[in-house]
Amino acid sequence: MDLCNQNDIKGLLARHGFRFSKSMGQNFVIQSWVPQEIAEASGAGPGCGVLEVGPGIGPLTRELAKRADQVVSVELDRALLPILEETLLDFPNVCIVPGDILKLHISQVVQEKLGGLTPLACANLPYNITTPAITALLEAKCFSAITVMIQREVAHRICAAPGTADYGAFSVFCQYHAKPELLFDVPPECFLPAPKVTSSVLRMVPCAPPEEVDDEVHFFRMVRAAFAQRRKTLVNSLGAALGTSMEKEVLVRAVAACGLPENVRGERLSISDFAALSKILRQMA
Repeated sequence: MDLCNQNDIKGLLARHGFRFSKSMGQNFVIQSWVPQEIAEASGAGPGCGVLEVGPGIGPLTRELAKRADQVVSVELDRALLPILEETLLDFPNVCIVPGDILKLHISQVVQEKLGGLTPLACANLPYNITTPAITALLEAKCFSAITVMIQREVAHRICAAPGTADYGAFSVFCQYHAKPELLFDVPPECFLPAPKVTSSVLRMVPCAPPEEVDDEVHFFRMVRAAFAQRRKTLVNSLGAALGTSMEKEVLVRAVAACGLPENVRGERLSISDFAALSKILRQMA
């Protein structure tokens, strides 16, 4: 059975009485080159174990299973479980875990199911959980690489540089935890049903936190505050977020101490700038 052939897919789904769920953001791939290239880009190979999110009917799962020693696929839609039993019958190195990736203890699943292997994450992520799923995968801090297909718009935000329109708090978060790289685009006509947006495949290699950040909680508090009201200057954004806990004059001095102009906006700051600002503000508090 060709899991990327529309006729085979429709026959498979009809046989199991399956209907697409808009709420789950289900779009199945109908071009075989897509799962092949994603699996290849993931780095899966001998000695590797892969955690997959949302296998759907299993085209990417199969490609990963051909390369890695073990694949663990987390699927929320229980209506897909009997379909996956059929499509993955010839792949004994695949384990399907029914559940919600946002509610699982990811590092524990990896330890239990992929112990002794180099852990990778790979997924065609449902659009409706893109940001929280990537956040959860990065915060698990247990993967050598994370390769995902997501909306092109989000992929560009993740990779955005300071001073660009796409740069925001999520850009800082992802680049704090990993080095992201845009690989290739996947047009809407490669899916059934076709989404309204283009997708992009992104690979993130986790890295150690920047040495200059000595208080992660405070650092991200500053980042969120800086982007909460993008049209405001950094000083005014921080003032609105911190309320009466810090006078504007103190914020102005802190920004100046970082070598930044008083009217700078948060979108202009690099991770190093945010780290320096966070440290100075804690000293002034």
